[in-house]
Amino acid sequence: MTAAPRFPFSAVVGHDDLRLALLLNAVHPRIGGVLVRGEKGTAKSTVVRALASLLPPLDVISDCRFGCAPTSPDPQCPDGPHGSTAAQRPAQLVELPVGATEDRLIGSLDLERALTEGVRAFQPGLLAAAHRGVLYVDEVNLLHDHLVDLLLDAAAMGRAHVEREGVSVSHAASFLLVGTMNPEEGELRPQLLDRFGLTVHVAASREVATRTEVVRRRLAFEADPAGFAAKWAEADAELAESIRIARDRVPRVQLPDAELRRISALCASFDVDGMRADLVLARTAIAHAAWRGADAVVAEDVEAAARLALPHRRRRDPFDEPGMAEDQLEQALAEAAEHAEDGPEPPDGPDGPDGGGQAPEEPAEPSGGSGAEERSDGRAPADKAPAAPTPAFRARLLEVPGLGDGAPGRRSRSRSRSGRTTRPSTVEGHGVHVAATLAAAAPHQVARGRSGPGLVLRSEDLRRGIREGREGNLVLFAVDASGSMAARERMSAVSGAVLSLLRDAYQRRDKVGVVTFRGDSAELALPPTSSVDIAAARMRGLRTGGRTPLADGLLQVQRVVQRERTRDPQRRALVVLLTDGKATVAVDSGLSGRDRAQRAVADALRAAGLVAGTGAASIVVDCESGMVRLGLPAKLAAALGGPCLRLEELSAENVAGVVRAVRDERPQAA
Repeated sequence: MTAAPRFPFSAVVGHDDLRLALLLNAVHPRIGGVLVRGEKGTAKSTVVRALASLLPPLDVISDCRFGCAPTSPDPQCPDGPHGSTAAQRPAQLVELPVGATEDRLIGSLDLERALTEGVRAFQPGLLAAAHRGVLYVDEVNLLHDHLVDLLLDAAAMGRAHVEREGVSVSHAASFLLVGTMNPEEGELRPQLLDRFGLTVHVAASREVATRTEVVRRRLAFEADPAGFAAKWAEADAELAESIRIARDRVPRVQLPDAELRRISALCASFDVDGMRADLVLARTAIAHAAWRGADAVVAEDVEAAARLALPHRRRRDPFDEPGMAEDQLEQALAEAAEHAEDGPEPPDGPDGPDGGGQAPEEPAEPSGGSGAEERSDGRAPADKAPAAPTPAFRARLLEVPGLGDGAPGRRSRSRSRSGRTTRPSTVEGHGVHVAATLAAAAPHQVARGRSGPGLVLRSEDLRRGIREGREGNLVLFAVDASGSMAARERMSAVSGAVLSLLRDAYQRRDKVGVVTFRGDSAELALPPTSSVDIAAARMRGLRTGGRTPLADGLLQVQRVVQRERTRDPQRRALVVLLTDGKATVAVDSGLSGRDRAQRAVADALRAAGLVAGTGAASIVVDCESGMVRLGLPAKLAAALGGPCLRLEELSAENVAGVVRAVRDERPQAA
């Protein structure tokens, strides 16, 4: 069956940066691929799919399912040793669906041959099909994490390793990785983001003439796909020939030392991690020079490469804005030009420019201390400006106990259709557990009269695979912003802890919400969202002061959890309450101060019981300080049915330090 024509690459209107990024990767595949960011409806997928028709055909060994080249076959290829028959086929653009299983990506036991011939053979997956071609992932930011891990391994090593169901296989898997994503649906894991050589942001044009031409061409294509493709066939053929010529030119393009210094200065200026950015920038500049038909890299090539290779590498924090400002790039280019002209500088040292000395430290700002923030009656002012958060840290893993069924993520254990198979079962699970099914049938073959190849199976032999993965949760922060918490040092620590936990939530694909309580009531400062950068902005602007309506805060938490459970019944909730436990109620002339305090605590404990009744997991972070501590957070934790942690225990480093100390104190064997 003839494949339906794709929209021609040459017929795409606008998107100059995207087309250039794809063409440069076609010229020099070792650049590492393209990540395309943009809002919905901007033809991201259309442009990427159109690239396949421009790629030069591949010389392959005709009977090799893994696309080995006749001149340099993979010595570990599962289909080897190879014959001498060569063939030519078009370069493959293989699409990896977001909901694909691990078997589909890396391959698995060939079930048909196992059942009919009784042999253990390997069925290649999408990584094998994409070898020497393009692996395209639409909505790559929604890809399940266990598939991301496999992609990272293959992209790093250029090989796929399969160890499962009695199959041990390794094969070459070198591919051009292209992903598209809508940032509104969540960001990409930093490890995978770094694997993309170039990144491009696309948006719909606001020019009337451009939008008109886009609609005109799209309607013409839909009316007659074959005729429209034929109309642009010559232009596409010219582009394909230009790619072939530029590929042949790449090995001959020179990279002068001056331009190499310019590249290194640019990467240093943007403070990128590691050396991958320098290599990608150099390869992209070489490809750009080859595309221009030049024999050496010049400043124009480095500048074009920097615009494509650096924006996503300067995002060092999940809450940093992606991309880079034009003036920042211009300044970095100007500074890099000086390095290119001046040549290498001697390293700093005892005889270097600094003479081995250190710059004088800035005078420390005077510390106001928490005492200066308090009123003479011991209460904080009714409203205070937000305190600067303390530096973020790597947060310990807080997870929901048990086994859930929620959306894929990286926080809590869950049953999954696409996770790792943990054990076989006769009554539950997803898919066939092949090895267990064969093992169950094998002892009965003589009794069932088997006389030739293949197995005689019965329904009772069937074993399903119990798969386990990780899920994302609803992490609901309930933050006490009252006067008793308003001492600047303490609120800075609380804000820093919440920001650290938000960063952790971003990395683990959680939905987050923020409830704050102070004054006379509680408020939902941030309805549950996947955009944790908004939550971070709210925390940085959190004002404090006033009374402590702890019960109201917990009742607000209960309402949010119940509402979200109605919207998404499978997503389990984790409530993180940060408070010193000091609860207050509105002034009641009929109660003494002591009675009011007791009533406030009782109301808070009852509200905590209601939160526990929703089934949400809870963690109380004890923010009490000072010599006298009432221990109220521990009582709240007991009512919520969860643990109580000190603020400093949220750091993964502190937890690791405790573990090391316990291990070191164990008596040594004689």
